[in-house]
Amino acid sequence: MARKFYITTPIFYVNDLLHIGHAYCTIACDVVARYKRWAGYEVLFLTGTDEHGQKIAQAASLKGKTPQEWADYIVAQDKKLWERLNISHDDFIRTTENRHERTVQAIFTRLYKKGDIYKGEYEGWYCTSCETFYLESQLNEGRCPECGKPAEKLKEESYFFRLSKYQKRLLDYFEQNPEFMQPGFRKAEMVNFVKEGLKDLSVSRTAVKWGIPVPFDDKHTVYVWFDALINYLTACGYLDDKAKFEKFWPADVHVVGKEIFKFHTVIWSAMLMALEIPLPREVFGHGWWTVEGEKMSKSRGNVVDPLEVCEEFGVDAFRYFLMSEVPFGQDGDFSKKALVRRYNSDLANNLGNLLSRSLTMVEKYLEGKVPEPEGREDEDKDLIEKAEGLYQRVVEFYDSFELNGVLGTIWQTIDYANRYIEKTAPWKLEKADRKRLKTVLYNLLETLRLVALHILPFMPQTAERIWEQLGLEEKIYAQKIEDARWGRLKPGKKIKIGKPLFPRINPDL
Repeated sequence: MARKFYITTPIFYVNDLLHIGHAYCTIACDVVARYKRWAGYEVLFLTGTDEHGQKIAQAASLKGKTPQEWADYIVAQDKKLWERLNISHDDFIRTTENRHERTVQAIFTRLYKKGDIYKGEYEGWYCTSCETFYLESQLNEGRCPECGKPAEKLKEESYFFRLSKYQKRLLDYFEQNPEFMQPGFRKAEMVNFVKEGLKDLSVSRTAVKWGIPVPFDDKHTVYVWFDALINYLTACGYLDDKAKFEKFWPADVHVVGKEIFKFHTVIWSAMLMALEIPLPREVFGHGWWTVEGEKMSKSRGNVVDPLEVCEEFGVDAFRYFLMSEVPFGQDGDFSKKALVRRYNSDLANNLGNLLSRSLTMVEKYLEGKVPEPEGREDEDKDLIEKAEGLYQRVVEFYDSFELNGVLGTIWQTIDYANRYIEKTAPWKLEKADRKRLKTVLYNLLETLRLVALHILPFMPQTAERIWEQLGLEEKIYAQKIEDARWGRLKPGKKIKIGKPLFPRINPDL
């Protein structure tokens, strides 16, 4: 039976269009999902939209639309972006879908009957922008500690989830499962938060009409965060598809922004404990992106639109930059200058140059046909070892979400192949030693075949272009992990030189 892998992005709020931070998280999940499929896993890769709550109702009202009309408009834009960025998700969930509403209502009812949800009265502070309740002690001069906007005092009837009941179980779980929270440096803050004492959580509103109705009390709608977290269960068949649920749950990793790490590690964990369902194996909190050293904001006018960057530099260059620029989990800074620098050095000079030089020499010296290698010298063995050993060297990086480490390892092989050209000097061998020339050029083409396989999760279009230029007719997506072994390139194939992969960009423009 195929091994399974279930990976999720957060579901993105439909109050506005997506930006670079959303693209970053989703591309990272896409890279890992593609890699796992290549490695033979049956993958469920989930993304989607969070569409309920007061903030959505307000955003829709400002645009003169109903909340559903506004959500439909934003979802259409989100889907266009994911298509443009080559996101290979298996499911796109919307919290307004019937399958989700039924799942949320079933879970709310189950926890109510169990006594883990009860009716009371809520009095406290609420931030509409973050859709979050706060204690007065958590506010900064009456303002939300996250977004800085004024919080409003609320007093209303509410259903509560017994979060406090799970305080000890959560602490025990965190201690017994050290890999659960990643990167590891985020763990201490969550442990301290739980140790400070958990208050029961208000999980319904009477003042907010745009939400899933509480099934046994139509005065109430389900609190947006309680509703949203359940999407991970809905999508893997918790209510409707027992076989699918048993196959894919628990999720292998929830990838989330660090600002919602607490919801996923504390509140979601307690909800699953109450449901007596295993917790996800890992929650990974990634960092934020600034733009040229400044926080992104509409008022500053510096929000990076992924579509615009792709239009200017290409999708694969954008994907490469985001995955290589910073360790996943740390904060990063976006600037066009940094993107151009990486584009020219890594993509144009290294990868693009390697392909162009290798194919040009095969065309010029060997009538454009893949040669038969003859014999091996020490410098050949070093290149072969680097190229064939790529898979063993990148596995650990993938497993720990060090995606820049994966790319760094691949680029070490590309660097080495470029140096191999200088060492072996095929232009001299053309007259001096044809036998040696054939071996050298075969080794370069076979290295490029292996590089194409390894960059496929990150840069699907580029990998396909390299594949086609090598004259390979079978589809690159049909390749399995065992095809990343040396010597699978068949001599006699006709190469097809194409346009440069990454034409250099003038850094002064």
